[in-house]
Amino acid sequence: MSSSSSRAEQILHSVFGYPAFRGEQQAIVEHVAGGGDALVLMPTGGGKSLCYQIPALLRDGCAVVVSPLIALMQDQVDALRQLGVEAAFLNSSLDALEQREVEKRFARGELKLLYVAPERLLTERCLDLIERTPVALFAIDEAHCVSQWGHDFRREYRELTLLHERFPQIPRIALTATADAPTRREIVERLALESAHQFVASFDRPNIRYRVVEKDDARRQLKDFLAAHRGESGIVYCLSRRKVEDTAEWLAGEGFDALPYHAGMEAVLRARNQQRFLREDGLVMVATIAFGMGIDKPDVRFVAHLDLPKSMEGYYQETGRAGRDGLPSDAWLCYGLGDVVTLAQFIAQSEAGEERKRVERRKLDELLGYAETTACRRQRLLAYFGETLAEPCGNCDNCLDPPETWDATVTAQKALSCVYRTGQRYGVAHLTAVLRGETDERIQSLGHHQLSTFGIGADLDKQQWRGVFRQLVATGLLTPDEEGYGTLRLTQASRAVLRGEQAVHLRRQADRAGRRAKRQTARGERARAVLDIAPHEAPRWDALRELRARLAKEQGVPAYVIFHDATLLAMLRERPQTLSALGAISGVGERKLERYGESFLAELTS
Repeated sequence: MSSSSSRAEQILHSVFGYPAFRGEQQAIVEHVAGGGDALVLMPTGGGKSLCYQIPALLRDGCAVVVSPLIALMQDQVDALRQLGVEAAFLNSSLDALEQREVEKRFARGELKLLYVAPERLLTERCLDLIERTPVALFAIDEAHCVSQWGHDFRREYRELTLLHERFPQIPRIALTATADAPTRREIVERLALESAHQFVASFDRPNIRYRVVEKDDARRQLKDFLAAHRGESGIVYCLSRRKVEDTAEWLAGEGFDALPYHAGMEAVLRARNQQRFLREDGLVMVATIAFGMGIDKPDVRFVAHLDLPKSMEGYYQETGRAGRDGLPSDAWLCYGLGDVVTLAQFIAQSEAGEERKRVERRKLDELLGYAETTACRRQRLLAYFGETLAEPCGNCDNCLDPPETWDATVTAQKALSCVYRTGQRYGVAHLTAVLRGETDERIQSLGHHQLSTFGIGADLDKQQWRGVFRQLVATGLLTPDEEGYGTLRLTQASRAVLRGEQAVHLRRQADRAGRRAKRQTARGERARAVLDIAPHEAPRWDALRELRARLAKEQGVPAYVIFHDATLLAMLRERPQTLSALGAISGVGERKLERYGESFLAELTS
């Protein structure tokens, strides 16, 4: 074993309290510590931060970490200080006096890691300070922000190639959890990382259970889902600010500790809500996608989407905020045809160029394919990022409860023919009424009761027709209009179906009685006791969490900064009786053992 490997492992054990590196962590650490550039693609919860934090402790000087969010910087610095590592951040949360003090500590060589926002880093004041100070490395976190095709584009990230131009001798490591092949190529090009070694870990998050449900009374469906997660931290994503506020208010009225978060809120309230979510257990954050990037909370047990995300990257990034500690977690998506229509209209009505619109439509189509697949969802998700999962995962809804499919060729022909004969000018509600032979004033005034498709679909109810139309859109046989009226039009692909040249197989819709039975079962499961804590273990588990919460409150830091749930769970199961045994548990480390060992040991041995 080389001396650098030995030192890296020693730091991993003594400082961070982990028994061994995971995956390619060690190779990345040794490469960067040796002065090499790196592009690291690793899933959320995969341990990306260690890939630059340990090289920072191995190399001379201070590591400068480019981070896009104030909350993320604060969390990272709090966690490092708990471990005895000298770290600080420079951002707008500090007043002028505090900023000067951080700059002085940096210049005196008293820091090992300094977190900086890209906007501040690019100022001449900051660049001059870096030129006068020994720097160990540059770490560019959330590197996908550089891509104009990405879901979190930040213009300032495009200018970070300046680091390579101005400081070519300082190694750089760019890290992200979400980047498809085009985004990856753009990161390399924009950050001048052509010569960097690329480390691509598996994107698989096996602890996350993926589930997609058809939208049918979304609030009731969300309440049923959350009933199995009471007392647990989680995020509910909504598409609009108004829906965020309405949903948070409704959930609070239903007895959930829920808070709203979106970019239109007053900054002070938004920051307060985010701080509460990070520092309290069991809080539900209802948010737009403005919330989440870089959120370091490891014990988020669920992520629920009440609306369809905009892309597979966005979906993966957002669901990836669940279960960062590796413990069982849920990703739940509730969507309907209305979501597809809304997002298609957003794309059509945006001011982006045609090339950008084509890319966004392709990304939406990929996500629709994922939502409607009858195969393993994890295989479909990983395939999008160029990764093959040899066997079905066994931990998604399609694996656990395989959907029934049926030959819907004739039904599809009826639907497509009805769209054509009504002039491709109407939405699902009107088309369904025509197919089911319902007579009302509008249908008669339009003469649609005289069409050959009138009444030919009376064998299906409204809910079933809604599912058929949704799946026909998802499979590309119909497309929503781009003017905002929710009408459906035929596509080029629909011709083969109408001519009888192509068969159509769709997922069978569960009847209402079946859906009610499934809801009752879900209510009774109680989160499958997500952490698998037996009734006789519950009092000690609660006591450990209460001790952690008290220590965290005394220091003004999030509870997980003291110990992750995974570390508490290991304590609960292994029941160490000595400080030495407690120190051997993953996530403890020398500094935390020194600070908290006696308190937790007393709780464990009482």
